[in-house]
Amino acid sequence: MGARGRKRRCISMIQIRDVLPQSALAKRSEKIPPRFVNHARVNIGQVAASAEAFELGTVLGSCVAVCLFDPIKHLGGMNHILLPGKSLKGPCTRYGIHAMEILINDIMQLGGVRKRLVAKAFGGANVIQELKQTPIGDNNVKFVREFLATERIPLVAQRLGGSNAIIVQFRTDTGAAKVRHVDGSRMRQIIHDEIAYKRAHTADVFYTGEITLF
Repeated sequence: MGARGRKRRCISMIQIRDVLPQSALAKRSEKIPPRFVNHARVNIGQVAASAEAFELGTVLGSCVAVCLFDPIKHLGGMNHILLPGKSLKGPCTRYGIHAMEILINDIMQLGGVRKRLVAKAFGGANVIQELKQTPIGDNNVKFVREFLATERIPLVAQRLGGSNAIIVQFRTDTGAAKVRHVDGSRMRQIIHDEIAYKRAHTADVFYTGEITLF
């Protein structure tokens, strides 16, 4: 087999979604050669899942990320939740219910089995001093714990709450996760980004205890 044939065989697939109310079916699939790019960043409002060996990374302040893993199929994914609840304008993965539903369904479409899924959850720190009257980090943590308990998905590891932003790296093929504190020089930008996102989207969110998977 020539070099071109070997290269085609090594191409892996990772699916990254960023679903917005105006485009509920928005989907982006990227073909990535793992020898050259073996990681992907999950930004605010994105959901990523892969049956290949990828390291998914994200930076979290008051946002939360839930990593789901099927230990038999060795596949998994991560979301990056801005706010709990759901959007009033339709499916949007910046909000907890939509982000969790889509992550679960994407993993199942890759061959994962829902009853085997285990979860690791991170973030939810109260880093935004300007929004102390609304403890968004606490609300995000409460949402994640209640969702997983309601859906009977074991939370096997967590690093939730506190006051420090963190960097999370998650392996889709092993379920291993690494967490480290953010360098202080990056805090101002993280806080600025989260305040901007939250001010832009808080008015659109609807908080509910009802959880329905599609």
